[in-house]
Amino acid sequence: MTGERDLALQAKAWPFEEARKLVARFAKAPPAKGYVLFETGYGPSGLPHLGTFGEVARTSMVRHAFQTMSDIPTRLFCFSDDMDGLRKVPDNIPNKEMVAASLGKPLTQVPDPFGTHDSFGAHNNARLRAFLDGFGFEYEFQSSTDWYKSGRFDEALLGILRHYDEVMAVMLPTLGAERQATYSPFLPVSPSTGRVLQVPMLERNVDAGTIVFEDEDGKKVELPVTGGHVKLQWKPDWGMRWFGLGVDYEMYGKDLIPSAELAGKICKILGGTPPEGFNYELFLDDKGQKISKSKGNGLTMEEWLAYAPPESLALYMFQKPKSAKRLYFDVIPRAVDEYLTFVDKVHGEEPARKLENPAWHIHNGKPPAVRSDVSFNLLLNLAGAANAETKDSMWGFIRRYAPDATPENSPFLDSMIGYAVRYYQDQVKPTKRFRAPTDAERAALTDLLAKLDGLPADVRADAIQNEVFEVGKAHGFTELRAWFQALYEVLLGQTTGPRMGSFIQLYGIDETKALIREKLAA
Repeated sequence: MTGERDLALQAKAWPFEEARKLVARFAKAPPAKGYVLFETGYGPSGLPHLGTFGEVARTSMVRHAFQTMSDIPTRLFCFSDDMDGLRKVPDNIPNKEMVAASLGKPLTQVPDPFGTHDSFGAHNNARLRAFLDGFGFEYEFQSSTDWYKSGRFDEALLGILRHYDEVMAVMLPTLGAERQATYSPFLPVSPSTGRVLQVPMLERNVDAGTIVFEDEDGKKVELPVTGGHVKLQWKPDWGMRWFGLGVDYEMYGKDLIPSAELAGKICKILGGTPPEGFNYELFLDDKGQKISKSKGNGLTMEEWLAYAPPESLALYMFQKPKSAKRLYFDVIPRAVDEYLTFVDKVHGEEPARKLENPAWHIHNGKPPAVRSDVSFNLLLNLAGAANAETKDSMWGFIRRYAPDATPENSPFLDSMIGYAVRYYQDQVKPTKRFRAPTDAERAALTDLLAKLDGLPADVRADAIQNEVFEVGKAHGFTELRAWFQALYEVLLGQTTGPRMGSFIQLYGIDETKALIREKLAA
């Protein structure tokens, strides 16, 4: 362990760079609370999504990197802002009228339109926990409503009241003139309607710990700022939470940099130290535009996980978090094959190199052994050539290529086959465009057919690849790339494709010859 710790202190992978901030933070003494606290946030007005996964996955990687370097205990809070008032009725729920009647109320006071939980907030919180549990994350769920109502935020809320003018001095310059006139960091929960109100404060009583405001019925009301009677505006809430929980590490999207700076100032006003962390770049669609749920551009997490294993998505999140990355269907096959490459390589690497390998971080230092000799792209091309609709039909080819492989002893390969069939049927098949060979290509294909006729049944991929090369050179393809592109376009109906030797061995010599004859006869 000491050897790994020494290597971790020098490792360059970004989770180690982030973790070293925490090592430096507690170099003189461990935190008074006895543990280092990592936090991620969740807004339960909607379901968990790609950003939720990315934030928890990346934070978990930093947490594990820190655990490799330090003996200080750690905790990860997944904090749900479920006391927030419901601002609008989501489009994707039943019983919208029932929910609309509770607009403005805390999410934990809005009836559950699905009828399965005590509230809409509780329903989405349960979805969050099921989501995180499904990926095997180690975390502790925390509810904003619970923290406010239990009194555990009382000290921090009274601090906001004591330092009200300082907090306002931070917030008001960020607001327009009209908003400045009515702004208060406190959002009282109306005693008459139960709604979270954005109203100006008429009075503040620091000694009594209360505020005075005009309720929706026009009456002047005095409420304590403690015990769940008020909620904070989200930016002051963020800073208050950092102070109240003692958060040591939190990451956030690039678009939240100004909000994080405000939260940090408020945390300091309360006497706390803002957490370490970094801001990650946002995702772009295939045209380079920022992904927006309202626009529906880009790729959702559900779509990714329909076509590829979660490990590939974790790899995508690991790679270059500080760079804007395009997120669309074409990135999935590459991500799967890159994952296979990394997880295969990690087992033979020196200890220092292992710590730089994404597979080490994706699997908390314990990457599994998975079969990596059959790539996802190869499976996609096999599915295309065989027009596969089921895993079973694919396994017929796989067994010939790898006789020792079965769905039982190669479960990851089995899952990849299923993903490949689905991806082919939904994303590749509709875009296939076959073309007829040119005269020169027809002559080369005829020659290739003869070469394949002369190969033994047990020929390996490298020998087949050499024959394909030799045919291309013999027929004047000075740019062999053009020869292979011709094979892809004529035989597979696409502009790019696999290493032909591996593909032919997997698909079968006889099947490949039949495919060539079919295209020559067309």
